Amino acid sequence: MTDLLRVIDRLRRPRLLIQAARAGATEYCRAPHLRRVMGPGQTPRTDTALRRLIEIESDLNDQRVAGYAGYSIVHHVDVLIAMLAEAGIARHCRSPEATEMSGPLATLTPAE
Repeated sequence: MTDLLRVIDRLRRPRLLIQAARAGATEYCRAPHLRRVMGPGQTPRTDTALRRLIEIESDLNDQRVAGYAGYSIVHHVDVLIAMLAEAGIARHCRSPEATEMSGPLATLTPAE
């Protein structure tokens, strides 16, 4: 789990994507949101969800950078929201003193 959180902490994305994801993460509702970005099925454990979300986001970022015509910024923000919120849940579960969204929302750095 720590490795997954490090991957998220090291992400560098455009400022607008980060700001939109941070804003959306405050209203995150886990089960419906994960179904929307990961497809139907049983709601996965946090570590499983994070692994899959990191893969999905990486593919979306590659599409964004390549200028792929089918790229959806809305879907990209939706996936980033889930990533940030799931990372916040993971950090909260690991540290009783942590607040739900303190970790990734505070540390994810926009690319310049």
